[in-house]
Amino acid sequence: MKTTSDKTKSSYHHGNLQSTLIFAATEMIHSDGVENLSLRKLAERVGVSRTAPYHHFKDKNELLCAVAAQGFIAWREIAEQIFNDDSLSPRECYRQFISRYIGFAAENPALYDLMFGGTIWKGAKSTQTLRDIAYPNFQYQVEMTKIWQQKGLMPEGENTLRLAQVTWGTMHGIARLLIDGIYADAGSIEEMCECALNLFLSHMQPQR
Repeated sequence: MKTTSDKTKSSYHHGNLQSTLIFAATEMIHSDGVENLSLRKLAERVGVSRTAPYHHFKDKNELLCAVAAQGFIAWREIAEQIFNDDSLSPRECYRQFISRYIGFAAENPALYDLMFGGTIWKGAKSTQTLRDIAYPNFQYQVEMTKIWQQKGLMPEGENTLRLAQVTWGTMHGIARLLIDGIYADAGSIEEMCECALNLFLSHMQPQR
C-alpha cells in the first residue's frame, strides 16, 4: 500500500510537481495546521530540493492561495452536482445544499478556515488567481438563489444578492460553530440545518 509520501513522489515523477505540492500542502494543513506549513517542510514531504517549490510559488502565501483555490473548485463541483440533479425536488435540492456545505466544512476544517478566514483575505493577501476562482463561486449561489426565487421557493420580494449573502452567512455561522467545537454534536448540527431550511423556505408556495 502506498503512503501519502509515495503518492506525492509518484505524481512528481510524472512531471506534475505543482499539483503534487498543492495536494501535499493540503494534507499537511489538514493534519498540522496552516501555521506549521512551510515551503521547506513541503519540499521534504514531497521529496524534492528545498528550492523546487519556489519555481511554482514565490512564497507561502501564494501556496496557501493555491490550496484555497482548489478548495473552492472542490466545493463548486459538489454544488453543481446538487443543482444539476434533476431527480431532486427544489426543496430537497436546497436541503442537500445546506447539509453538504456544512459537511464540507466539517470534513475539511483547516481548509475551510483557509478558504474563508483572515489568513488570506485580511490585508489583501489573496492572489488574482484565487479571486478569479473564489468570487464566481459566490456568484453561482446568487444565480441559483434567483432561480429559487423564480420558482417560488424563496421570497421574490427580497433583493437576490442580499438574500444570497444572508443565507450563506447563516450556513457559514453554523459551520463555524461546528469547527470551533461550540456545537460538536452532530444531532445539533442536523437540527440547525433543518431549522435554517425551514426559515429560508418559510415563504415557499404550497406545492399542488
